[in-house]
Amino acid sequence: MTKHECRENAFILLFEASLRDDDPETLYAVAEEVGEPVINDRVKSLVEGVLSHLEPLDAVIASYSQTRAVSRIAKVDLILMRMAIYEIGYVPSTPVNVAVSEAVSLSEKYAYREDTAFINGVLGAYTRSLPPREASGEET
Repeated sequence: MTKHECRENAFILLFEASLRDDDPETLYAVAEEVGEPVINDRVKSLVEGVLSHLEPLDAVIASYSQTRAVSRIAKVDLILMRMAIYEIGYVPSTPVNVAVSEAVSLSEKYAYREDTAFINGVLGAYTRSLPPREASGEET
């Protein structure tokens, strides 16, 4: 499974988690039962990482979006931004531009066109505020 597919599968699980009050293991069990999305260790790491850092991720989103209230942001947009900000902040081997590019790419598939610009704008503002990151080699 490609890294992009892992991110897409994690997005699907995180979206489902936003609609249900299930723990990750229950989400994985349901996904396994129906056969999709495919789950591997990389998918689990992203899902569990995002879910365990919701508060700081949402604080970043709120501070860089004009709405200032994450509850007013569409779930798809919110999840994609959470994933990107999680990777930028907690997975140093993922290049910043890759995390943003992946979020934008997934938004083109799952979000409204206007939302893609919003996601790109919020993530762009956030990444411009960060100190430069040293090259970390291979993207994860």
